[in-house]
Amino acid sequence: MSTSYFALGLGIGTQNSNGEWLEVFFPQPVLNPSADLVASLSHIESSTVLSREVLLELESVFDAHDLGYIADAAALFANSERPSVLTVLTEDAPPANVPEGYLKLQLLSHRLVKPHETNLEGLFGKLPNVAWTNEGAIDLNELPTRQLKARVEGRILEVSCVDKFPKMTNYVVPSGVRIAHTARVRLGAYLGEGTTVMHEGFINFNAGTEGPGMIEGRISAGVMVGAGSDLGGSASTLGTLSGGNSVVISVGQGCLIGANAGTGIPLGDRCTIESGLFVTAGSRVTVLDNLGNMVEVIKARELAGKSDLLFRRNSQTGTIECLTNKSAIALNEELHAHN
Repeated sequence: MSTSYFALGLGIGTQNSNGEWLEVFFPQPVLNPSADLVASLSHIESSTVLSREVLLELESVFDAHDLGYIADAAALFANSERPSVLTVLTEDAPPANVPEGYLKLQLLSHRLVKPHETNLEGLFGKLPNVAWTNEGAIDLNELPTRQLKARVEGRILEVSCVDKFPKMTNYVVPSGVRIAHTARVRLGAYLGEGTTVMHEGFINFNAGTEGPGMIEGRISAGVMVGAGSDLGGSASTLGTLSGGNSVVISVGQGCLIGANAGTGIPLGDRCTIESGLFVTAGSRVTVLDNLGNMVEVIKARELAGKSDLLFRRNSQTGTIECLTNKSAIALNEELHAHN
């Protein structure tokens, strides 16, 4: 019986003065590597700094397994003073260290896995908070010294952000996407072909879009947006990290969340939330049938995952209404099918 493995990557990265990893760039992660490839690498300790001799050996190994791009990277790494690392994940377990965490984030941004298809449990605790600068990642404890050194040499060390996650485009630029403001897409985001992220759009790690889609709002951690769905300006999705929320929020195909609107429930296909309306799981919603007649008042969570819904706020009463294309009889049967 053949053995299956999860992923591997050859990377080059940054360490602090204590030899602790700050970040790792994997130019071409490999999902589900063959047992033969993993066996040929078994004598190399995973996630430790590689010597020049080992990198040259890896060049031959990857070339023999028709992984020419990684073989070329190994040759380049062998001639660099930057630390290199081979990370092998024999199973999809929680990341145990920085290289493993960065490999998993890059699997997502390379579109090799989708959000929720890889185990990221405990990732926050494994990644260091880093100063991301025009000279790369810098340990926060070492930042003042580096800033002083730059000033003495007549330079300014620009700190673009202080975060555990870098921007995705410094590691991966997926094909067929447009990103107006690259700092607003974190590494570990999944951007499907045809996705456009405008200046105020934001996509967190372990979240993303099937594409195509226009994102002018925020896709929070854990949220996946289906093909052909758009988020209007400042629209929001409630993520799995928000307020202890454990419900996985998703947006189906062909949906529209209007400007300044949002959802705290999963949406099915072809749903619309009008501008300015945020639908949370506990929102009281008046359900209207295809003739506009009231069927009943329920909490929004009971509409989770259902398709062809229009959520709006009644401008006279302030009531949240949900219009459907179903008759009152069909609606009652669907809403109470679980009772």
